Amino acid sequence: MASDDDYLALLDRAKDELPETIENHERFTLPELDIIQEGKITIFRNFIDVTDKLRRDPQHVLQFLLKELGTPGSLEGRRAVFKAKINPQNINDKIQNYTETYVICSECGLPDTKMVKEDRTLILECEACGARRSINVRKAARVDSPNHLREGDIIELTITNVGRKGDGVGKLMDYLIIVPGTAKGNTIHVKITNISAKTAFGMVTTEPTTR
Repeated sequence: MASDDDYLALLDRAKDELPETIENHERFTLPELDIIQEGKITIFRNFIDVTDKLRRDPQHVLQFLLKELGTPGSLEGRRAVFKAKINPQNINDKIQNYTETYVICSECGLPDTKMVKEDRTLILECEACGARRSINVRKAARVDSPNHLREGDIIELTITNVGRKGDGVGKLMDYLIIVPGTAKGNTIHVKITNISAKTAFGMVTTEPTTR
């Protein structure tokens, strides 16, 4: 049987051989949505910037939004134009739903995926960990769910790993949470500063938890 030192050496070697995309998960952040309203229409001005980041066909994302928002619309250059007055937060929520359904790997929580079609079934295939799952569109909003994390929440988190860039990483519910300046094994209070799909970013705080 290999010694503990041999096991740790093999573990380090395996981590070094992981795809670069796994170590760079902290860089996945969607652009801030640039949305304006002009009369009775709503213009998503950086729509193509968002779909480029998601690595998804703009028409696929647009059709998802039109169906979810219940409004007609079209793609005009790099903009999506909706023929209704829509709250920007509502559009943001739908983009998050799309990301969770069609982009984020349910196994490793990373966005390094592609969609493939097998017979009549859409499959999400992760290029980082190799996981595959059928795509099931989830229609129910989860804003008020106890398993939904929000910006501003203060949580207690145990750092279970450290990325190559030195940022601490932990998990809460089904979120991957990245906290700079922390070490593996630390149990800390973290204030959530940003959320992108199922990846959240936070900072150490002395404030009491809110969840």
